[in-house]
Amino acid sequence: MSGLLISLAWFLLFLGGAIYLAYNRVSLLSSTIAMGGILLVYLFYGSWHPLWMLVLILLFGLLIVPNLPDFRRERITRPALEIYRTMLPSMSDTEKEALEAGNIWWDGELFSGMPDWDKLMSFPAPKLSAEEQAFLDGPCEELCAMLDDWEISHERGDLPPAAWEFIKKQGFFAMIIPKQYGGLEFSAYANAMVIAKLASRSSIASSTVGVPNSLGPAELLLHYGTDEQKERWLPGLAAGDEIPCFALTSPQAGSDAAALIDSGVICRGEWEGEQTVGIRLNWDKRYITLAPVATVLGLAFKLYDPDHIIGDKDEYGITAALIPTDLPGVNIGRRHDPLSVPFQNGPTSGNDVFVPLDFIIGGQDMAGKGWKMLVELLSVGRAITLPSTAAGGGQAAAYSAGAYTQIRRQFNLPIAKFEGVGEALARIAGNTYIMNAAVSVTSGAIDQGEKPAVPSAILKYHCTELGRKVANDTMDVHGGKAIMMGPKNYAGRPYMATPIAITVEGANILTRSLIIFGQGAMRCHPYVLRELQAAQDEDTERGLTEFDDALFSHVGYAVSNAARAFFLALTHAKFSKVPLNTPTRRYYQNVNRYSAAFALTTDFAMLTLGGRLKVKELLSARLGDVLSCMYLASAVLKHFENQGRRAADIPLVEWSVRTLMYHAQEQLHSFLRNFPNRPVAFLLRCIIFPRGRTYSSPSDEIGKKIVSLITETGEARERLSEQAYKALAPNNPLGLLQEALELSEQFLPMEKKLGQARKEGLIRSEYFGHQIDEAEKAEIVSRNEAAELRDYHEKVLFLLSVDDFSPDEFGRKSGGNAPVPEMDHAVVPSIVIPAEEEPAAKKKVTKKKATKKVGGKKASSKKKKKTG
Repeated sequence: MSGLLISLAWFLLFLGGAIYLAYNRVSLLSSTIAMGGILLVYLFYGSWHPLWMLVLILLFGLLIVPNLPDFRRERITRPALEIYRTMLPSMSDTEKEALEAGNIWWDGELFSGMPDWDKLMSFPAPKLSAEEQAFLDGPCEELCAMLDDWEISHERGDLPPAAWEFIKKQGFFAMIIPKQYGGLEFSAYANAMVIAKLASRSSIASSTVGVPNSLGPAELLLHYGTDEQKERWLPGLAAGDEIPCFALTSPQAGSDAAALIDSGVICRGEWEGEQTVGIRLNWDKRYITLAPVATVLGLAFKLYDPDHIIGDKDEYGITAALIPTDLPGVNIGRRHDPLSVPFQNGPTSGNDVFVPLDFIIGGQDMAGKGWKMLVELLSVGRAITLPSTAAGGGQAAAYSAGAYTQIRRQFNLPIAKFEGVGEALARIAGNTYIMNAAVSVTSGAIDQGEKPAVPSAILKYHCTELGRKVANDTMDVHGGKAIMMGPKNYAGRPYMATPIAITVEGANILTRSLIIFGQGAMRCHPYVLRELQAAQDEDTERGLTEFDDALFSHVGYAVSNAARAFFLALTHAKFSKVPLNTPTRRYYQNVNRYSAAFALTTDFAMLTLGGRLKVKELLSARLGDVLSCMYLASAVLKHFENQGRRAADIPLVEWSVRTLMYHAQEQLHSFLRNFPNRPVAFLLRCIIFPRGRTYSSPSDEIGKKIVSLITETGEARERLSEQAYKALAPNNPLGLLQEALELSEQFLPMEKKLGQARKEGLIRSEYFGHQIDEAEKAEIVSRNEAAELRDYHEKVLFLLSVDDFSPDEFGRKSGGNAPVPEMDHAVVPSIVIPAEEEPAAKKKVTKKKATKKVGGKKASSKKKKKTG
């Protein structure tokens, strides 16, 4: 019995050594030597139990074979390569070009299972230059002051002319254009901060400014345009003389760009009185921001050359060109109405529009490379405009909701004191902190030369989704105040705008289920792309050698991740290496743990499902969620360091990381529950969750600390909403709410004095306004104090009030600048009853019947009326 125990001890030593070496990713040769040394010592000093000897020799043999390159290449790798080639998923040209877009940054570290935190921490904190800060404090604040959301959305249906002129004159359309062309040449971080500030004031303004500084003609020209094209267009774009838009989406093709039917045929035609080789274009596009007012149209279309005028190809594929909108056949001007958020957005079409061949962006050499151009630019632009818009909206929501719930009282308490409201406030603040961190850290990385394709998709999806959650919670805590539209409603329009960001630049459902993990698995995995390229190499022997190296490196990587995932789960990652010994160190360790678990799960998913994983969208989406949560948690930790480790922000950091990593845990659990290969799912669960699901969501106490943080004046509240437009002005609700919050804290002792007086029977009224009068008469407060209290009370009443309208103010009258179109009677003839043909009594009956025909909604032949 003792001999068996000794043998077991030796076996555990051998196994423990193997796990240690795998955990630390010691090289194959060094690991073989170390394990051979242990086996040699056992042969001299251990108990020669046949069973353990057999096991030990087999384990050692598994290490010896990979060290024999010729043997393993012919006996193992060559058959494996043949099998692998049968498992390769089909891939379209657009998918291949998307995979090649951008580069690999921190997302690659998270895929490794062993993230190098020093790589992330070495990036400098993003900062605004003096010029950028001056722009933010000057023209940006001035533009915000010019904007009135109700006037823009309800009365004008557009930005006021003065705002348009100011935007052009101050260079808001030229933030990404170099100074040599008259632009501002701002950093990506400055671009994001400007968009965030505008979004805190008006989503219409942020959309108008954001699009030209994202995926548009200027960006395309800077990266791919010829010198002549840059000189022709960039100065005009910088000066605001040219207004750009980019037209990609068409009725038949949205996310599936390969389905474009918009066409350009190479032919000979007349241009400025001379015959030249050009393109005859026909297109039909929709959802194009700035199209109704654009002077230059960036156009994506499929290019054909049936007569082989420029080469041997019949079709060149997706191509991008710049089209002046004043050419014959170009149609612009009509507008969409995106959820009553009236930024300039509409359709554009072209009928037999002829342009010279050099209108292709980059010239003839870039024919057919339009999709590659677009996805490469999306790898940067998608990380800035929409995420920073969501972050700016979140900052405004946190700032307003924190103040509103403190001055709004029920049952003699600020509603922020109620736990249900506090829970929503904590989500508003925590989700805003996550968005702020993601935008700041990622834009800072872009300024350091990174082109983070996968993180840009993560930011686009998660920031807009978090923005939607923040908007929902903001509506909830404001109650009826947020529902009644009018000049006093500052929450309703942002709430209406959130689905727009969800939809554009890649619908969120598509982004989550196909792009984040689908692109990340191929690009960020350290070996998958190498294996794929080796398998497709036309030189079979070279491909075999490359595949052999990638395959066995991949095996070692998988073994290491199994060891790391199991050990980190077993120990709650308490011994995991972290870059800093600070109060946040445990959160770095949590990310380490789930990085190993995610990498291991990814390998088993790709190994067992192969090409089928591409169509298992729900599984792919869950793995994408895990990757996203780790990336966002990393951004939160880095953002906390960038801001100087402010102790007051620790509750926000803890809430954010706990929320994200808890979601990562639950998504891994959900993935394993639904994984079709049940034995593999069981094995993975034993490795990843040997102690069960132990990670918990944020505690109620953390939420209460966050509520205090955003409902009380202080640096933490200001820092969370740093870029929000807070100027104290009659038409700026954020400034007025902040003023009321400050006054509420100033007059708190007086309010307590009134409360005590009421308890003692010195004053009897329950209404605060009357209490002031009674307190003044009873000389409980002085005359000046009473006047100050009345002024404060009036300000609070104004902020709590909502708008109402006379009946004749509803709808838009004929002759206005946006008349309601006549209903097409031919479409719904059953509900149209001419007044002169039917008596009144019969009309009522007929209308009732008609109501049933249209699903229970009343219908009339009169013009529809919009409510405010």
